[in-house]
Amino acid sequence: MALTRLQLEKFTAFESLDMELSPGINVLVGANGTGKTHIMKVCYAACALHKTGASLTGKLIRIFLPSVPAIGRLAKRGSSSSNGVRSAIDVQVDGDDRFSLHFDNRSKILGTRTLLQIGAQIQSVYIPVKEVLANAPGFRSLYAHREIHFEEIYSDILDHAYLPPLRKPENGHLLDKLQHAIGGEVVIKGEEFFLNTEQGLLEFTLLAEGFRKLGLLWLLIRNGSLQKGSVLFWDEPETNLNPKLLGTVIEVLTELQRSGVQIFLATHNYVVLEEIHLRQKEEDDVAFHSLYRDEETGEIACNTVNHYLGIHPNPIAEAYDSIYDRMIERNLGGIGR
Repeated sequence: MALTRLQLEKFTAFESLDMELSPGINVLVGANGTGKTHIMKVCYAACALHKTGASLTGKLIRIFLPSVPAIGRLAKRGSSSSNGVRSAIDVQVDGDDRFSLHFDNRSKILGTRTLLQIGAQIQSVYIPVKEVLANAPGFRSLYAHREIHFEEIYSDILDHAYLPPLRKPENGHLLDKLQHAIGGEVVIKGEEFFLNTEQGLLEFTLLAEGFRKLGLLWLLIRNGSLQKGSVLFWDEPETNLNPKLLGTVIEVLTELQRSGVQIFLATHNYVVLEEIHLRQKEEDDVAFHSLYRDEETGEIACNTVNHYLGIHPNPIAEAYDSIYDRMIERNLGGIGR
C-alpha cells in the first residue's frame, strides 16, 4: 500500500495544499518554514493510525506536540482565527481509500473517515532529525508513565529499533553496504545499543552521530521494519553525516524504493539531491516537491516534478550557484566588469 495524495486546508502553516505523491521516493525541498516536516508528520500520523487503530486526533497531538494538547491548536493561525477556522486533512491511499479529519480551531471535530479495507496495514517508520538511540535506555518506560516534552516519533522509532531481527530479512544485501560504512554491525544489550567492531563493542554514546543514524537504518532493514509495502519518513538524512557517506545512504534508499518501500525525505542538502539525480534510473519513481511562498498571496504553494533539473524554485541549487558566482568574481578580481 502507498500514499497517493495529500490535501490540507487551513492546517498549521498551510492555507491550501494538494499534493500528488509518488509510490517511490518523495523529496521535499524548500526554505525553512515551508512545511516540509509538517507534511511528513501528517502522512506518518495517518499510517500509524491505521496500524494501531488509535485516534488520528490523538496521534497528531502527540506528534506535533502543541503547548495545549488540543487539535484546534493545529488550525492555521491568522486574523480570522477568533471567528472559527475550519481545517481539513485528507490522506489518500491506493485508490479511493483515505484518512480524513475535519475540525475547527475550537477543537470541535466536524468529520472523520478511516480506511475501509479490513485487515490491511501500513507499516511506517519516521526517522527524526535528532538521534535518540544513544539515549535509549529507560526512555520508553519514562515516556509511557511521565509527561515529558518529546514528540511521539521518538518513542515510535525506539519501538522499531528494539524489534528482534528477521531470520531472512528482505534487502539483506544492503546490510553489508551499511556495515562497511560504519565498520561493524549493531548489537543490543538490554536497552543499550553497541557497534560490534573488530576492536570489540563500542557504546553508541561514544559513536559519531552520523554512524548512529546508519546503524539505525541497518537495524530497520534487518528487523523487517523496512520491506515491501512499508513507508519510510526521514527528516534531513544529511544531518551529522559526512558528505561521503550520503552516497551510501542514497544508494540504500534507492534500492529500498525499487523493492517496494515508499520513501519521504525532507532535505536542505545539495549532495542529497545530486546523489538522487545521479542514481535515478528511468524505471525509478521519484517526485521532487518544491515548497515555497507565493509572492502574490504569501501562502505556501508546491510544484512537483519527476526530475531533479525541473525543480523550481530550488533554493538549494540557488544557494550553491550564488557561492560559485561569488568565488569566480573574487578569483577573477572583477575582470570583465
